Amino acid sequence: MSVLLDSLAAGFCGSNERAELLEAALKTGLPAARSEAWKYTSLRQFERRSFSAAPLRAPAIDAAQVAYIPTPRLVFVNGRPSSDLSDLEGVDAGVQVRTLSAVKQQEPEAVRFLGRRFDRAEEIFAQLNAALADEGVLVQVANGVHSDTPLHLVFISTGDGSDRVWHHRHLVELRRGASLRLVEHHLHDGDSANFDNTLVHVHLAQDAQLAHARVQAGSSRDTHLLRTDAVLARDAQYRRIDLELGAALTRHELNVRLEGDNARLVANGVLLGNGRRHIDTRLGIDHIARDTSAELVWRGVAANRSRVVFHGGINIREGADGTDANLSNKNLLLSADAEIDTQPTLVIDADEVKAAHGATVGQLDANALFYLRTRGVPAEQARAMLSAAFCHEPLAAVDGILTEKLARHLDQALQQAGMA
Repeated sequence: MSVLLDSLAAGFCGSNERAELLEAALKTGLPAARSEAWKYTSLRQFERRSFSAAPLRAPAIDAAQVAYIPTPRLVFVNGRPSSDLSDLEGVDAGVQVRTLSAVKQQEPEAVRFLGRRFDRAEEIFAQLNAALADEGVLVQVANGVHSDTPLHLVFISTGDGSDRVWHHRHLVELRRGASLRLVEHHLHDGDSANFDNTLVHVHLAQDAQLAHARVQAGSSRDTHLLRTDAVLARDAQYRRIDLELGAALTRHELNVRLEGDNARLVANGVLLGNGRRHIDTRLGIDHIARDTSAELVWRGVAANRSRVVFHGGINIREGADGTDANLSNKNLLLSADAEIDTQPTLVIDADEVKAAHGATVGQLDANALFYLRTRGVPAEQARAMLSAAFCHEPLAAVDGILTEKLARHLDQALQQAGMA
């Protein structure tokens, strides 16, 4: 067994049932290069690392770290809720925001989603989460409630002398006709080297609408492994944007099942690689019902010695007539030492569908650069302008004030990476 798995097992404290889940996960072991799902993301160095479980209390950090994030907000530091930094007073009526640890004590039947099992060998980190998760967030919106106030979930990684690990399990559940705007912030305080293994369940009932933004800006030494499993009922709408702007190793598996007729998905993202960062994003979009749609716009940039990996999988099942699915993955390679791997896949088992998918890897448009230079724009500034415009396109997934805030996050990351 690897050093990594040994250290994760050492932090176990749970029931006999969860002990069995942990034992099964340890037998599975980490995926090797022959695993198709992990083909482009080697874990050879990661498996030699050791992590200790985060303490039960959140460490204190400067409140200025979150002062710019509006309320209502729920803040976690090194995997633990921080009452000093959180403020949920402004949550709209009909919206419940609770920590997993509190709900398990007060309302055990509300955490049935923890019972889901994961059997495939490539799902090893979901298996570990099922065995080890002891904290997270439950966001539940009642029938017909329209929440116009964005809810902010903030997760901060900070160094305390040890490399820490936490396993979060979240549930975002919107009942029939409900709507919500949700923003996740994954940040760091100092030069941390922690490991965040998170699994998110998103359940949208009939006519529910969720606008979901996620900004991942971890430390250059952090590791973020995330899996999101979303289920959409009839006429539900899910709009999300993912900005991968930080961390040493980050992998996000976004799985969406469009189970109800006329369900709609818009899922866009920006993958910003610089330094020696490794970014891996995998989409698994499953069209099951009739007249569903998916619009997917993803942009990747790789500079220095970074690596960007993208897999865009669309499956249109038999009987899913009327499906309209579109995937665009364009990538900029800004360095001879950087690498981009993109793999769009499309499987169609229905007859009356519209589907398009494509991926490109290239450099900045020489004609556009020439045009800007002839207008007196310096070469470096011209490249920065084109890179920024390229990355901003996916922000259209969310509208209004969220777009403005996300644009500021993206611009700051581009400046720090020397791309703007």
